[in-house]
Amino acid sequence: MKEDNRDTAHGTPGEILHWNLFIGGHLSASVPVRLVERTSAGQLVWMKSGTPMWRAALPRGVTHLRDIDPRERPAEGFPVVADRWPMGDALFYQPAGAAHSVLWLFGRRHKFRGWYVNLERRVHHGADIDIADHELDINVAPDRTWSWKDERSFAEKTGHPAYWTAEEALAIRTEGTTVAQLAEAGTFPFDGSWCDFRPPSYWKTPSRPPTPRHPLLRPTGAPTSPPPPRSA
Repeated sequence: MKEDNRDTAHGTPGEILHWNLFIGGHLSASVPVRLVERTSAGQLVWMKSGTPMWRAALPRGVTHLRDIDPRERPAEGFPVVADRWPMGDALFYQPAGAAHSVLWLFGRRHKFRGWYVNLERRVHHGADIDIADHELDINVAPDRTWSWKDERSFAEKTGHPAYWTAEEALAIRTEGTTVAQLAEAGTFPFDGSWCDFRPPSYWKTPSRPPTPRHPLLRPTGAPTSPPPPRSA
């Protein structure tokens, strides 16, 4: 495959962006990803298994930031340590203005394993994609059957000042239900497209970026989308 140097809606395929996951307002992980495609409908980014990254340095015995009440965390956020992305390869679809992303998950020999719907609030700051995780997610099998994930912990976090209100929780679940209906109908992004995606061979695994400068989620207004395409 030849290198694609087209300017894609203020972004070039292969451009490195930073996927920053925040839980309860605190940074959990920062992973470099590559831009695959960006249109007015949204963008696709590629995350490679084993990519050098940063993660929160948690107390001994704690495996995930979501298990620590935000009131018991350092006010300035946890320090970060160098690590590598431990999960498999994934292609992320981030629809413009939506409160979710859809992941195509790939296993050994790049076999498609299904989709994963991450419910989230997403804000773009230049090359940074800041993700405020909404805890509740959806697993979608290759045959498009689906199931909720983390319903109990989502309910436990509802009403906590660092997370979401009961009213917001209803909106989050409604967003998930809407995406699940797309899976049931077999419409994009669950129509079989991108299931055979392979990144270009010249895309090397991104290097670990500089230490994240924002361990706390930056205050913003409404969720934002990537820059819109330029007018012709």
